[in-house]
Amino acid sequence: MKIADTTPSALLEGATPRLIDEWQTIQILWDGIRFEVDQREETGQFILTGSASPKRDSGMHTGTGRISRMLMRPMTLFESGESNGSVSLGTLFDGGIPAGTSPLTIEGLAFALVRGGWPASIGVNESIALRRAREYVKAVVNADISEADGVERNPERVRRLMRSLARNTSTMAKQTTIRDDIAAGGETVSDDTVASYINALRRIFVIEDLPAWGPEVRSKTTQRTSAKRHFVDPSIAAASLHLSPQSLMNDLNTFGLLFESLCVRDLRVYAQALDGEVFHYHDRNDLEADAIVELYDGRWGAVEVKMGGNEIEGAAKNLLKLREKIDTESMGEPSFLMVVTAGEYAYRRRDGVCIVPIGCLRE
Repeated sequence: MKIADTTPSALLEGATPRLIDEWQTIQILWDGIRFEVDQREETGQFILTGSASPKRDSGMHTGTGRISRMLMRPMTLFESGESNGSVSLGTLFDGGIPAGTSPLTIEGLAFALVRGGWPASIGVNESIALRRAREYVKAVVNADISEADGVERNPERVRRLMRSLARNTSTMAKQTTIRDDIAAGGETVSDDTVASYINALRRIFVIEDLPAWGPEVRSKTTQRTSAKRHFVDPSIAAASLHLSPQSLMNDLNTFGLLFESLCVRDLRVYAQALDGEVFHYHDRNDLEADAIVELYDGRWGAVEVKMGGNEIEGAAKNLLKLREKIDTESMGEPSFLMVVTAGEYAYRRRDGVCIVPIGCLRE
């Protein structure tokens, strides 16, 4: 720390690429790195990693033209080995037909969800892996959220906020709902306070809401613009609610909501690898799609997430109805319509809708 404060250039010397972890805690390094990049006139000199965004009022140069930003997320089921990757999202965009069998049982899925996609938790003793997610939540509640911007925050209030966000995962719950949830514990809290707590969680990459998609549609149906509530990993929600794999299986409603969040996590990673983003769609007539994967070249696909096989038929009809509503002259035809399931087999229906278990999917 003393070296960074006095002679930051000393930390930048040596073999490249040079990794500097938690750089945001020593922000003077930023200008030093910017200077070195200009002097060396070479790419790939430094890799800066951090678990929080720097303070907005720090007066730092943006780094535009010198430093590229990449959002790192927890590991997907394909990266952790639970998905066999027999169905490629990229291939679906190219018109491929899904085929494969998922190796993931419902018990394995519950464990993977509660464990989370944390690299240090993969392949270790199960009790240790599950404990790590709980310890992560404790660290957020007791320390990390206050370190986000130097504002001391009440741990009990943070805990209630996390539980409320967990209960409202995969929904468009309004901030007033979250506020009232916190107040149910007997404490009055203002909208501004709730907003500041949520923003702090966002800055330390604990939550990552799913924005609404705004396509051109054939009718004048109003589209909802509210984001869907999601943690960056569903294990945070499970830990906040004190859920084990077994208790999750005993609560299928919560399992379904967190399963959707897990699928969103994986789709975001796969889409990012394909130079795309993920959104959700919901209009005032309650026509919706749990996820819209849109690539930067304009191609898009619509996704519904359903755990049970008895829900596939309704989900497929919903996707077909959505395709009819979208103005395809402006947006283009969807590259695929897909129902992501917790089931076993991947295939394409006669109506063209793809059925893909999450245990088969990859980028």
